[in-house]
Amino acid sequence: MLGEYPIKGRGAAEIAASVERAVGAGELQPGQSLPPMRELAVRLGVNPNTVAAAYRTLRERGVIETAGRRGSRVRSKPATTAREELGVEIPAGGRDLATGNPDPALLPALAPALAEAAEEGDRRPVRYGDDPVDADLLRIARADLDADGVPAGPLAVTSGSLDAIERVLTAHLRPGDAVAVEDPGWGSVLDLVPALGLRTLPVGVDDDGPRADDLRRALESGARALIVTDRAQNPTGASVSATRARALRTVLRDHPGTLLVEDDHGHGIVDLPLHPLAGDTHHWALVRSVSKAYGPDLRVAVLAGDPVTVDRVRGRQSLGPGWVSLLLQRAVVRLWREGAVDRAAVARSYGSRRDALLEALADRGVVGRGRSGMNVWIPVPDETAVVARLLQSGWAVAPGARFRLSSPPAVRITVSLLTEQDIDPLADAVAAAVRPSPARVYR
Repeated sequence: MLGEYPIKGRGAAEIAASVERAVGAGELQPGQSLPPMRELAVRLGVNPNTVAAAYRTLRERGVIETAGRRGSRVRSKPATTAREELGVEIPAGGRDLATGNPDPALLPALAPALAEAAEEGDRRPVRYGDDPVDADLLRIARADLDADGVPAGPLAVTSGSLDAIERVLTAHLRPGDAVAVEDPGWGSVLDLVPALGLRTLPVGVDDDGPRADDLRRALESGARALIVTDRAQNPTGASVSATRARALRTVLRDHPGTLLVEDDHGHGIVDLPLHPLAGDTHHWALVRSVSKAYGPDLRVAVLAGDPVTVDRVRGRQSLGPGWVSLLLQRAVVRLWREGAVDRAAVARSYGSRRDALLEALADRGVVGRGRSGMNVWIPVPDETAVVARLLQSGWAVAPGARFRLSSPPAVRITVSLLTEQDIDPLADAVAAAVRPSPARVYR
């Protein structure tokens, strides 16, 4: 069952560490079964409760999973193995349409805003015990949220969207709880949830967002939380429509104990309206990162939520990093005040590239999706073959396995670096890549 690898240890922590080391070293493979607890207890000469505690720790860390009567096994995608490793090696001269970065030409210069914020910091140094949220940032962010119909509530600032999502989940959930997630969805979230010892329940996504019937099934199956991307969904470009939002809110009203987490990372790069879901559950959070519009290294996100959720996030944050740099917060305020990003122009730029590619693909009989944001999602019969063929043509795209749980194969193309001259050659390459290979006849 375990080949030549012996699990060692006398205490639960030692046994768990032994298994985790083996998984990290590749000596225990994804999907490989672990011994029944009583069998391992006999082998190690310990109480079965000790092995049970070790297995529980490993489940909470996302290293193993329990498959009913089949026992425990190494997760097919351990928390220590990021989906980003399912990438492609871009050959010399190849075009990178896989990594999901914004167009540098659409990002503002940060130096003036950072310099002005630093000068203010020299005049008014930040001290321990100061308010962790800049007052001007709070005022501007709250006005934007009010304009978009986000319920009133306190704000916190986190180091990006993923930091916010993790803090909200850990504020309310415990290892073993189930979380409804979009499928396909953001690979980092699909990694984060099991890494926290939580279980994922997939919810299908179409152009208008998560499907209401899928969400209802997930909640009836025990999901305690829902993570949803409001606009520019990664990888499909979905955007929650007004009709879909009403349907989703109807489902949530029937499950008011659900923790709702909304990621509006498309704020600033899309021109579709926000249709927030918050307001029908006891606990909720909506996060807006500035990374896509102002640059990935500007690690600032605004988190709105109900008072209990925000208080828990800020309280736990105070025991760790304390706060997100006020220098960065003040720089963001200056970028907002100066209109450093023309949001409408950015949305038009990404939209024109996305629409041009989708139209060119349609002309060649290839169906793609991409209602908002900077990505196009293309269903394919064989991800590996399509990715390999496109690499041979000089185009690096992201395999859909990064983003899928049980949804069908696809590839993601990020359009942010495409030029008008790229559209037809890329569409030709994609059309050729998705065609079935000609049958070989052996004589």
